[in-house]
Amino acid sequence: MAKTILVIEDNNEIRENTAEILELAGYKTLTAENGKRGVEIALREKPAVIICDIMMPELDGYGVLHLLRKNPATENTPFIFLTAKTERSDFRKGMEMGADDYITKPFDDSELLSAVEARLKRLELLEQKYPSTVSGLTEFIKDVKASGLLKQLSEKYDMYSFEKKLTIYHEGKRPRYLYFLNKGKVKCVKVHEDGKEYITNLYNEGAFFGYTALIEDSMYEDTAIVLEEAEVLQIPKEEFLQMIYSDITIAAKFIHIITQNVKEKEERLLNLAYSSLRKRVAKALVDIVDKFQVTDTCKPIEISREEIAQYIGTATESLNRTISDFKAEGLIDINKGKIVFINMDKVRNLRY
Repeated sequence: MAKTILVIEDNNEIRENTAEILELAGYKTLTAENGKRGVEIALREKPAVIICDIMMPELDGYGVLHLLRKNPATENTPFIFLTAKTERSDFRKGMEMGADDYITKPFDDSELLSAVEARLKRLELLEQKYPSTVSGLTEFIKDVKASGLLKQLSEKYDMYSFEKKLTIYHEGKRPRYLYFLNKGKVKCVKVHEDGKEYITNLYNEGAFFGYTALIEDSMYEDTAIVLEEAEVLQIPKEEFLQMIYSDITIAAKFIHIITQNVKEKEERLLNLAYSSLRKRVAKALVDIVDKFQVTDTCKPIEISREEIAQYIGTATESLNRTISDFKAEGLIDINKGKIVFINMDKVRNLRY
């Protein structure tokens, strides 16, 4: 099915010529002679790409862009300015407002079609669904390379094996990679000034980690330690940053793939700050089961009491007292020192 392109231009000859070029290339075109009319058509027809002049009567190109970016139905529609103005300030103003590209008049056919094709490729990339897995990441990077949006990306990254208790990266060190956990379990630990350890996060296979320091260009704020023999994919910092900073569409998609646990982490911090110890312990036990994807809750939780206490941010003695209470209430059992759920639903919905 042909993609629809909307051309908003007050000059009749330029508007008709632009539409004709696009139609000959196989696109369906819509036209508007001023900005106000263009906004009406854009909201009604939802075109795949909008090409818009800057200097127009009734509503100029900046006004059109502003109105369309405010509307959820058109906020991500690729927007290309068509302008005879070449001053740097005009380019900067448009980009700051959310324009995707510029074509300066006069232009040739290939310049116009190349700009439209590039925007459509970005749109396809944005709409594509990628799972948070090695295959999903590989598919995403393959599509980025195929689209021509970014070059010099590796087709394959190195996978490394880590034995239990080995450190993947250290707190205070400069980051070099984005990590993907293909197999095993990893904990991230921060050491308090009094020497106590606090587990900042737990990762199971299928999770990305270590990206915060890369994005912020800062030192690691915690240490990543292997809980269970692991296979870890390492993406070099330079390629990760290229995908983040070179194109806003790629950045949005890539960040969505790697940061699917951000909301969960925020909720956990709120729970630590305001919930009772009983509720914090219950929430931590449920979190660990969910993170480690334990389908059989009758099996013991494969993590030590000390590590659970570090995850909650409490003393091991306090954790043990609460665990004893849960056992007495018939919520859990203890098998060779490890926790086994008896009533998972009740623990998950513990109110106090």
